[in-house]
Amino acid sequence: MSQRLTPDVCVVGGGSAGLVVAAGAAQLGLDVVLIERALMGGDCLNFGCVPSKALIAAAKAAQAQRSGGAFGIAPVEPRIDFARVMDHVAQTIAAIAPNDSVARFEKLGVRVLKEEARFVGRTEMQAGPHRIASKRIVLATGSRAALPPIPGLADTPHFTNETIFANRILPAHLLIIGGGPIGIEMAQAFRRLGSHVTVLEAATFLPKDDPELAAVVVARLREEGVDLRSGVKIDRVERTPDGGVAVLADGTRLTGTHLLVAAGRTPVTEGLDLDKAGVAHTKKGIAVDASLRTSNRNVWAIGDCNGLYPFTHMAGYEASLFIRGALFRAPAKLDAAIVPWATYSDPELAQVGVGEHEARQKYGDGIKVLRWKFAENDRAQTERATDGLVKVTTDPRGRILGAAIVGPQAGELIQPWCLALSRRLKISALASFVPPYPTLGEASKRAAGSYFTETLFGPRTRGLVRFLARLPVW
Repeated sequence: MSQRLTPDVCVVGGGSAGLVVAAGAAQLGLDVVLIERALMGGDCLNFGCVPSKALIAAAKAAQAQRSGGAFGIAPVEPRIDFARVMDHVAQTIAAIAPNDSVARFEKLGVRVLKEEARFVGRTEMQAGPHRIASKRIVLATGSRAALPPIPGLADTPHFTNETIFANRILPAHLLIIGGGPIGIEMAQAFRRLGSHVTVLEAATFLPKDDPELAAVVVARLREEGVDLRSGVKIDRVERTPDGGVAVLADGTRLTGTHLLVAAGRTPVTEGLDLDKAGVAHTKKGIAVDASLRTSNRNVWAIGDCNGLYPFTHMAGYEASLFIRGALFRAPAKLDAAIVPWATYSDPELAQVGVGEHEARQKYGDGIKVLRWKFAENDRAQTERATDGLVKVTTDPRGRILGAAIVGPQAGELIQPWCLALSRRLKISALASFVPPYPTLGEASKRAAGSYFTETLFGPRTRGLVRFLARLPVW
């Protein structure tokens, strides 16, 4: 028997974006139905951010044992029990999972349906035996790993981010297809845990990041023994008894025991019957306007499924825009200028706003590019973590256009710049704050302060100070 439900808000997808909407709307007193066909917590908790960062933390601990020489601590090659490493990953997921669980959301008043959802009309969905009619339907179905059209790939065993964290056997030689953030993070982590690693990238490594800063990360991975190959074309992949072979266009054959595909993401929209609801979509995702509304005014698409910014923090941000705009009826439009992202390699790489290349295209040579190296930061020197720099771009009037950091804890250090961009601050705001000493954050202040160096210590200022020095003390 079909059961008809008429919630104030119907959310499809129990990942980062959907959970924020469901929790927020329920706590505001609205009747909420959440439909999730698979695991609560979505990709981030189960296959993405959480397990990958847990694995990276284990790899960092292993690398620390190799890197004590500069501190007077004899370096040793760590003994790695990979199965126990993966236990650590699983335990981390389990520790966070209650925050995203069915039990927690039902306690908040959300009705959770573990079903497949599809549209049967512009404002109606079917989820198992349930017919849901709502004036506000939020699609938050996420994304999955994209599989490039490489001949033989479908017939060759391979990992994606959805399967690699269930593996408990350390790869002897891991071949990675894709040199974006996921490929780079996993390459360094597995190398530090003892695997030989080869990364194959059709274009350039970390192509969305500032090339000057990305080069620092690439150099570190090469120093650690990762075989990085850019500008390569894979003709085909062949299955072998011991793993697989990637055959390149120049005839090179690379044999690995395991294969990881990390070649981007593709939105999950199949099975939703979007056409029945009049929701426009392409292979790149569900089309939305600046308020994240689809072509059907009763339907919103947030998070990875709209194809805009495949980051967990952006999923949460977009969910908050829905709550503000659709529930409070306040102005709420996505601001692309404040979108940050980070790659959790060592050193880390983080960026927010407009990069140098984009800034030059828009403002020409009138922009200012500010740099401060971690080699000139006292805290970085004490920790022997001096690779990298802070790089900031401003317009001719000192308005911050963007910032990028490569170095220790870049994901943390980028946050003041995120605040500055979101509040439309000028560079003077970052130059005038007082950080504690000695901290890595001083590098941001020094980079900002360098904007004023030429003016402050130029001939006119020097002349003024000499004149004032001749006046009586007051």
